[in-house]
Amino acid sequence: MRFMMIVKASEDSEAGVLPSKELIAAMGKYNDELAKAGVLLAADGLQASSKGARVSFSGAKRTVTDGPFAETKELIAGFWIIQAKTLDEAVEWAGRVPFEEGEVEVRQVQEVSGFPADILPPEDAAREQALRDALG
Repeated sequence: MRFMMIVKASEDSEAGVLPSKELIAAMGKYNDELAKAGVLLAADGLQASSKGARVSFSGAKRTVTDGPFAETKELIAGFWIIQAKTLDEAVEWAGRVPFEEGEVEVRQVQEVSGFPADILPPEDAAREQALRDALG
């Protein structure tokens, strides 16, 4: 199963304050541990919401709102995608993140195989899975 470990934004990350040299080194060591354990699939930090935008949908209407966004606690500062056998294992990895402050949310990725055939017919599921397989 794949899980996303979502790093919640803070006032510092939204202000564009970069992590300390020590935290960067600790995060590098943590990422190495994930990679050596064979569970790391992807990991990245995100720039502040002031450098982003939101696209809202209402029927055929699309509305673009430029950042920054007010509710820092609802924003994402970065993420890891890991492969784990269970939610408990993913939570264990999240507990090892070398943060002194902050929050990491753990969510299972919705796999194509998790959709019933009446929602995602087998031919569509096969096409989606082939695309995911091609992406690696």
